[in-house]
Amino acid sequence: MATIKEIANKLGIAVSTVSKGLNGASDISAEMRQLVLDTAVEMGYASKKMKATGTRKVCIFIENMDYENIEQFGYEIVVGFKLSAARRHWDVTVVPTNLNMQTAEKFDTYMLKNGYSGAFLLGFTLHDDWVWQLTKTTVPTVLLDNYIERNNHVGYVGTDNSEGIDLAVDHLNNLGHKNIAFLNGSKNSMVSEQRYQSFISSMTKHGLTADENLIEYGYYVPDCAKDHVPGFIRNGATAIMCASDLIASGVITEVVKHGLRVPEDVSVIGFDDLPIAASLTPPLTTIRQDRTDLGKSAFLLLDGLIHNVTISKLLLRAKFIQRESTAPCKSRDLSDL
Repeated sequence: MATIKEIANKLGIAVSTVSKGLNGASDISAEMRQLVLDTAVEMGYASKKMKATGTRKVCIFIENMDYENIEQFGYEIVVGFKLSAARRHWDVTVVPTNLNMQTAEKFDTYMLKNGYSGAFLLGFTLHDDWVWQLTKTTVPTVLLDNYIERNNHVGYVGTDNSEGIDLAVDHLNNLGHKNIAFLNGSKNSMVSEQRYQSFISSMTKHGLTADENLIEYGYYVPDCAKDHVPGFIRNGATAIMCASDLIASGVITEVVKHGLRVPEDVSVIGFDDLPIAASLTPPLTTIRQDRTDLGKSAFLLLDGLIHNVTISKLLLRAKFIQRESTAPCKSRDLSDL
């Protein structure tokens, strides 16, 4: 692990200048400070504050995910993480992130500059700059629903998608549904790919055919339903499995617009069990992710990584929640649609 003196020697500057750069002093130029920080990261420097075993300073970075009220997906995840962190007297900062921020500064440099010991990343995609940089980071980091291979400093927390999707397909199969559609989330997402593969595997397991005409990628928002539900209906879907409750809410609205009833004509299942699921009309059958436990698990994983426990993945069990949006399969006369 590099020392301040070694950084100074590499750059050919005074030790005091390096110290000022690492501590945010105002009497050196922004360019020199950035050079010191980038070199420190390159040489594997860690400040005393980052290495301290007492109170830790960590960060939750959030991108493409709402989290400010209880109705939103990220809210309980952040609460769960903070609850666990408070018991250990950790200082947690939530930082909304965007692509411009990632372009402006490298992940490791940002962490060193701000004295963070570790990070939890929510809502990032596999193509984000910072996610690419995690392949080489030495900063303990936890990702939700994304995975970095062959880096002992990075771990992944999530819900067992294979189990969750299989619970949903099993339920629909028991109700007599054979033409099951799947409206997935966005492409370029590890969790979307996992749920696609899980859907294909579960359909095969149950002796059902996964019709490619009944499988589409959308986005994790209700509005994407209008682009895909009409095709599902034309191709004879009697049930629609959705990759999120928000997607499912849009699917229910779109099915009704086409003169059909949920669940009498088309059954709908969501994923997440957000608070809105129970208040939809009809109340939504869904797969529950315990988001508070996801946050707590992310803390446990990050704490382990900070203490050199090289955990790769931590998956929670999915839970099937049956409400009123699914019913036994009813054959339809497609000529009436």
